[in-house]
Amino acid sequence: MKGSQISATLILIAVFSFLYVPIAVLVLLSFNEAGLPTVWSGFSTRWYASLVHHAEILGAAWNTLVVAVAATAISTVLGTLLALGLETRARRSRGLEALVMAPMIIPDIVLAVSLLSFFSWADVTMGLHTIIASHVVFDLAFVSAVVRAQLKSFDFSIVEASRDLGAGAFTTFRRVVLPVILPGIVAGALLAFTLSVDEFIIAFFTAGAGRDSITLPMQIYSMIRFGVTPEINALATLVMAVSATALLISQRLNRGAIAP
Repeated sequence: MKGSQISATLILIAVFSFLYVPIAVLVLLSFNEAGLPTVWSGFSTRWYASLVHHAEILGAAWNTLVVAVAATAISTVLGTLLALGLETRARRSRGLEALVMAPMIIPDIVLAVSLLSFFSWADVTMGLHTIIASHVVFDLAFVSAVVRAQLKSFDFSIVEASRDLGAGAFTTFRRVVLPVILPGIVAGALLAFTLSVDEFIIAFFTAGAGRDSITLPMQIYSMIRFGVTPEINALATLVMAVSATALLISQRLNRGAIAP
């Protein structure tokens, strides 16, 4: 028994090492004083400070923030309404449900090519607005899934009770439904924000040719073609920290919805 526990522990350590050692190395090298990315010469935060003076990175960070906030706001509203519609009409919406969830399983490259083809066919000038629209397409499915998980434990009979007592549809939603599903909505919004910040392939295909619509993942890709520098490690660490924080809050808020 003791031997099996030791083996299980070693396997667990090996798996977590495989997953997280590369990330730990990236974070460690972002504090490397040396300009060489693989030679440690002392602790320093100079590469984080240099990001503040990098105009292209700041521009890409602003574009990423605009895209993530706009896509999150739109997909949260539409995803919540979609989840309510699917949950209240579940028996008649099996096919619609499958269509809504399809963007979650379609490979990013396929979705990116299809969106690029659509924008070209519709003769839409591409830029930040097309990136936002594209992110809404796949964010919508994730928000809807998270809100629906919250709705699984919702007793819809209280909605009927509220209507019987004379409350209108909007009042019932605001005073009865919204307080119950709000943790799921916030969790879905944080998940959508994280996905938008990290997303690269779809943004790369739908950004157009100008530099005005470059996002942070695209900026990192353009910089990394000339080699990995500590500055890139610092930027990647910051992006990862923002994404991890949003994801942890999302999981925390949605824990009650997905627990058995």
